[in-house]
Amino acid sequence: LGYNKDKGLVTMSAWILLLTVGLSWGQRTEPMFASVTQSVFPPDYENNPTQLNYGVAVTDVDGDGDLEMFVTGYNGPNLVLKYDKFKKRLVNIAVDNRSSPYYALRDRQGNAIGVTACDIDGDGREEIYVLNTNNAFSGRATYTDKLFKFRNGRFEDLLNDDINEHRDVANRVAGRSVACVDRKGTGRYSIYIANYASGTVGPHALIEMDESSSDPSKGIIALSNVAEQAGVNKFTGGRGVVVGPILSQTLPDIFCDNEYSPNFLFRNNGDGTFTDVAAQAGVDDPMQHGRGVTLADFNRDGKTDIIYGNWNGPHRLFLQLSNNRKQRFKDIATQKFSMPSPVRTVIAADFDNDNELEVFFNNIAYRGPSANRLFRVSRREHGDPQIEELNVGEAAEPEGRGTGAAVTDFDGDGQLDLLVTHGESAAQPISVYRVIQGSSNKWLRVIPRTQFGAFARGAKVIVYTKRNGPHMRIIDGGSGYLCEMEPVAHFGLGKDVATSVEVFWPDGRSVARALQPSEMNKVMEIYYPENEEEATQVVEIECGPGFEVNENGRCTDQDECTQFPSVCPSERPVCTNTYGSFKCRANKRCNQGYEPNDEGTACVALGQCLKLCSDLQRYQSLQVRNLNMNSNISHFQDQIMQTVYFYFTSAVF
Repeated sequence: LGYNKDKGLVTMSAWILLLTVGLSWGQRTEPMFASVTQSVFPPDYENNPTQLNYGVAVTDVDGDGDLEMFVTGYNGPNLVLKYDKFKKRLVNIAVDNRSSPYYALRDRQGNAIGVTACDIDGDGREEIYVLNTNNAFSGRATYTDKLFKFRNGRFEDLLNDDINEHRDVANRVAGRSVACVDRKGTGRYSIYIANYASGTVGPHALIEMDESSSDPSKGIIALSNVAEQAGVNKFTGGRGVVVGPILSQTLPDIFCDNEYSPNFLFRNNGDGTFTDVAAQAGVDDPMQHGRGVTLADFNRDGKTDIIYGNWNGPHRLFLQLSNNRKQRFKDIATQKFSMPSPVRTVIAADFDNDNELEVFFNNIAYRGPSANRLFRVSRREHGDPQIEELNVGEAAEPEGRGTGAAVTDFDGDGQLDLLVTHGESAAQPISVYRVIQGSSNKWLRVIPRTQFGAFARGAKVIVYTKRNGPHMRIIDGGSGYLCEMEPVAHFGLGKDVATSVEVFWPDGRSVARALQPSEMNKVMEIYYPENEEEATQVVEIECGPGFEVNENGRCTDQDECTQFPSVCPSERPVCTNTYGSFKCRANKRCNQGYEPNDEGTACVALGQCLKLCSDLQRYQSLQVRNLNMNSNISHFQDQIMQTVYFYFTSAVF
């Protein structure tokens, strides 16, 4: 076949024009993020070195009440980034000086990729767990993880204590993500480790303080791996992990997205043990390879939804269904949202404080450019949330080797700042981005504390507003991919006003309090209630439309379907109560074994919708695998290539 050069150029130009127009149609024109790296965190040797970095955890490292960002270094030191309010810059306080109380955190010998922080011993200060993967892609590693505690005026590794070396509790397996779980609701956390097994080497681990053998007042912390006892010691290619009340009301459940095997959804049995119900819930996704994962409530129905990215596979937005039967999820991801990419971290947050959540996908430039992406997921009154792609702005980073990301408001302006780490296949400095939309919108930030005064990771926070109903957040104990977000429930309010706030701790204890308009644009700390008087205010709280105050002084859903006269019109007389609202449908009668669909226009077999969703999910997985033959023809081959690549370039996936 011949080739016309001029025609080829015209054709190429037309394709570029169509692509540009298509992207502009699919995105809002106003960018969300602007880079402030050069002004806030310019690359240099001490603070922002050009090295391979991975996971990020946000915690109060130095104990001064402000939040720092712990960044794992793979071929260089770990970093602890603190915002200097006078210089208006981020600085690394884990300096190369043995007299520094943070010197041990650097740990130059470790190839660190995952990190999480929480209070494991009940002293009110968070310990920091760092996952190392020295000389291993999977299975046995040559260097242990670290569990740093501030003790004797400096950070020390608890796993290096004699008592723990004799217990052989240190994790010597190449893992990935780590997270914190208060599995019994005691305020003392366990560390969940998503190990990457090789055969029968390297099951998932769960490390916690053995209270009977410990004396925290003397700094003696004996550790145990209770994964088998808790029922989570499974062998798999562990990747992402997230913790929170997913199926339970307040107790923490655990979701893991895995590689080369189905996902896990561990439901808390109420006694600190877990049962995997991923298949029954429809989130096992057995043909995909998970990475970043997070939790949110996108349709504001009071149920926790699961969002995660699959490596070069369809990304998922699993909405928890609002029915009284089995707890199930359905994937509502649109074609654009689910579009396969080499995804790493996934973050759900209200970046522009407009009262709606955004989802940020951090991708890595793998076998070519791959830009980060941003979506807004907006609640709709009588339907699934609307998903809209936004202009991510300067945070696109098409050539970025993204390996981790985290959000926190380090400068205290009420808008979340985004920090993105890079590495793996190329050394790159850390990037920092500021939101440039919604600066006039209102906001509220809530920090719950445990009974010991530490950050209450896994607590559920609900804020009720005058016009837009309830908004739920879960205090992060580990999410994204290899990361952990700030221990703060951040609420964007737009032009609305918050009227009340409720906090639910993992043990079921709760607090409700009214809010005044003067408390908007503030940071609020809420402490664990020691008695019933502290749990309920005398002042009556305001719950907003669709809710009412019950006899315990808590906001509860109002059942509009019991009202007289009926809230439904005569042509759609059947009323179904929903969280904060109701639905009306036609009076469709169905034979035994069938039920009306949501509109009442047809009869479907009981559970048919769920089965169709599950079948569609598997079909989509097969379709994506077939359409991506070049990049995804064989993940087994990819694993071999990555393992070889690891040995020659010190890179880890």
